[in-house]
Amino acid sequence: MTPQRIVLVAGVDEAGRGPLAGPVVAAAVILDPARQVRGLRDSKVLSPERREELAVRIRERAIAWATGSADVAEIDRLNILHATMLAMRRAVEALGVVPEEALVDGNRCPALACRTRAIVKGDRDVKAISAASILAKTARDALLVELDRAYPQYGFAQHKGYGTPEHLAALQRHGPCPLHRRSFAPVAQAELDL
Repeated sequence: MTPQRIVLVAGVDEAGRGPLAGPVVAAAVILDPARQVRGLRDSKVLSPERREELAVRIRERAIAWATGSADVAEIDRLNILHATMLAMRRAVEALGVVPEEALVDGNRCPALACRTRAIVKGDRDVKAISAASILAKTARDALLVELDRAYPQYGFAQHKGYGTPEHLAALQRHGPCPLHRRSFAPVAQAELDL
């Protein structure tokens, strides 16, 4: 009996399209059917502690995983949609294994060297995309906690760059820092108000 060939399918998702600050981070994950990770869900419905636990398991058990990002300058130059596609492409290209197909959360796909398929609510319905969602979110959150040390006045460790009332108040008080996306209206307005 010949062993069954594993079809290499990468799940791809991003974290950080909506925030006013920081990069957009994408992840690509090829899960190993022989080493399942139980409890995979859309990262947004998991507690931070649960996301961290699952991220460790995903990295240990996946055939391949990688993250990629687009920085603030790229977001401002390209726009957030194109920067997201760039981050996704970088994540897939960093896998070290070329997938046969990439399943991408949402309704758009980046240009990749393999077949691609967009799946709306893929982070909820497709385990490989859920895994990518978890890795992208935990990687971006860790980065924002680290960046908070350089810019503590904004509270990045708490709100991760999202436009919370606390973040908007800090923007009004201090103006934007180099981590802020100047192409986003609240940041542009805060710069004008200085």
